[in-house]
Amino acid sequence: MIPRRIRCGGSLTPAALAAALALGSAALACGERAGGGEDHVEVRIPEGATAREVAAQLAAAGLVRFPRTFTLYARLRGTAGSLKAGLYRFPAAAGWGELLDMLERGEVVTFPVTIPEGFGLRQIAPRVAELSGVPPDSVLRLARDSAFVARLGVPGPTLEGYLFPDTYQFAERTPPDRVLEAMAERYRSFWGEEEVARREALGLDERELVTLASIVEREARVGEERPIIAAVYLNRLEIGMLLQADPTVQFALDSVHARLLYRDIDRVADNPYNTYTHPGLPPGPIASPGEAALRATLGPADVPYLFFVARPDGSHEFTRTERQHINAKNRIRRELDAAQRRGGGSGQEASSGEARPGG
Repeated sequence: MIPRRIRCGGSLTPAALAAALALGSAALACGERAGGGEDHVEVRIPEGATAREVAAQLAAAGLVRFPRTFTLYARLRGTAGSLKAGLYRFPAAAGWGELLDMLERGEVVTFPVTIPEGFGLRQIAPRVAELSGVPPDSVLRLARDSAFVARLGVPGPTLEGYLFPDTYQFAERTPPDRVLEAMAERYRSFWGEEEVARREALGLDERELVTLASIVEREARVGEERPIIAAVYLNRLEIGMLLQADPTVQFALDSVHARLLYRDIDRVADNPYNTYTHPGLPPGPIASPGEAALRATLGPADVPYLFFVARPDGSHEFTRTERQHINAKNRIRRELDAAQRRGGGSGQEASSGEARPGG
């Protein structure tokens, strides 16, 4: 959030100017609280506060002993109209000059917002909402607003997939549009000439590439497998096979299932994100892929695999033929069922007869 400027006004008499200059010069050289108290003092400057009101708050915090003269000094420096609102963490021993410099530059306290790889909008929205002080639904509506999405220059259809995983620093109460804009800008910075060339060589447009990368992100539990998983899906696309990616069905269901059941797939059979019932890639990303998933999708492994199934430890066994896949799936399912019986679970998982790539 860019702190707003604070109002000022009034004129100075020559005597006031001289006094302000004398006291200000002394306070500039050394802090008024040097030698005692906490190392830093937090002060919240409200929006619309006058320079006099700022001085009063600094005085209440013990940072300024002569608030009226501090106001005059700020006017003398020509900075009284440039002081910005927000939460500050001032050094307790700061002189007047340092205080005014921080206020003029808007050196407000910032807070980290971390977006992990594979987070979707429903997971990101509460984090943005907490920072911005708005309801999560407001963030979701904004992230799905077509005009806002177009303004940020991402392929859409929403901001799903284009809020780049990273840790960001924002001032409190930063408006959600500014937060989402910064995350989308971080996404756009990923695309250089080399990345665009690799994408074009794969025959995918930007939305298709990010969509596939988001599936890879949600499927991979072992980082080294990302390029292989990307290759499996690209191989399937090349020969016109259904992707049958569980994460896309979970996206359509708007929930995550440890084991995807037949009835789960059937419930959303008409949803275009259901890659068991709709050919090709879904209409858009299903989560935010990180840089590793994007690069793995841009540089897939050179392998002939068409299938993979998850082992109990989260890694996958990759196979080329349906028969190999079924054998691997049956063997691993016995291990999973044994573990599930020990945990008291039940339910019919999607069959290996579906020749599905993911577990």
